[in-house]
Amino acid sequence: MKIAVDAMGGDYAPGVVMQAVAELLQEKDNQNIDLLLVGHQDKLSYYLEKFDLKPSSRLELIHAETVVEMSDLSTAAIRSKKNSSITVCASLVAEGRADGVVSAGHTGAAVAASTVKMRMAKGVDRPCIATVMPRAGGYGNWVLVDAGANTDCHPMNLAQFAIMGEMYAKVALGRTNPTIGLLSVGGEDCKGNDLTKEAFKILSEMPINFMGNVEGHDTFTGECDVVVCDGFVGNALLKASESLAKATVQWLKEAFTRNAFRKAGALLAKEAFAELKRHGDFEEYGGAPLMGLNGVCIIGHGVSTPKAIKNAIRVAHQFVEQKTPESVSNRIYECGVEKAAFSAHQHS
Repeated sequence: MKIAVDAMGGDYAPGVVMQAVAELLQEKDNQNIDLLLVGHQDKLSYYLEKFDLKPSSRLELIHAETVVEMSDLSTAAIRSKKNSSITVCASLVAEGRADGVVSAGHTGAAVAASTVKMRMAKGVDRPCIATVMPRAGGYGNWVLVDAGANTDCHPMNLAQFAIMGEMYAKVALGRTNPTIGLLSVGGEDCKGNDLTKEAFKILSEMPINFMGNVEGHDTFTGECDVVVCDGFVGNALLKASESLAKATVQWLKEAFTRNAFRKAGALLAKEAFAELKRHGDFEEYGGAPLMGLNGVCIIGHGVSTPKAIKNAIRVAHQFVEQKTPESVSNRIYECGVEKAAFSAHQHS
């Protein structure tokens, strides 16, 4: 199995990506994963020597002339920078030379390149970003879909996102029958906007474990495994959550460093703080899958560490091994929300 890795993607690339690749190739548990390392060969030469990386039966080096910078438009990947590392990665999957792609670079570019090159899985209208979020109360983590790929959605899109989130919860979290909730401003089915009200009707008729509307305060403390919303709301929730987490850490630091007694207390609670940090550690899953494609794409955080990159590659391998794209497509048809059903729903 071959995974294409965008060596140029990420705030600390290519260094952290090259380190991740070197470590993964040495680990015994990953001997069945082969890598296609994509990037500008001249810019990678220093790191190839530093980490003693050489072409082999498990590592192939593929040149990509350019990289989509964070300041570029998302469409640059398919217009002005067709030879960028992320576009080459997506093309390798489309051509059948790679089974999946991992990138910690420009999210919009990864979405654009992967969507254009790999195209949608059968019956899927749009892809969505699924991301694992932490939860209190001993219920484990939960999945947010869509986390930012689609700002404007049709109710049937949300129905498809629910299927994608359900599948991710099964693969990544091990849930056999994930509970699915629709993010809204009230628990009653009459609450929300036109999009959520219509989506509620569709989700209620699907053969899924739909528990109805969930509110914002239910996300981190409730029992819902998959929370569904459009990408505009999902991305706002995700970014607000990240900001709150950073602010909370800062507040704790300020509170525990005001005097010697509090500093002593912080030292005694060091292990508790480490455990708290692990609850929201994105590195454990490596990245967020772009679900609904005719292939596998894992998008890492821009500040990904070698650990995060390695875990993203492992998740990509897991998705390919379990044939997740095919499973999503089959489940969408099983639930009657395939793309062809959109117009029928509009006129019903």
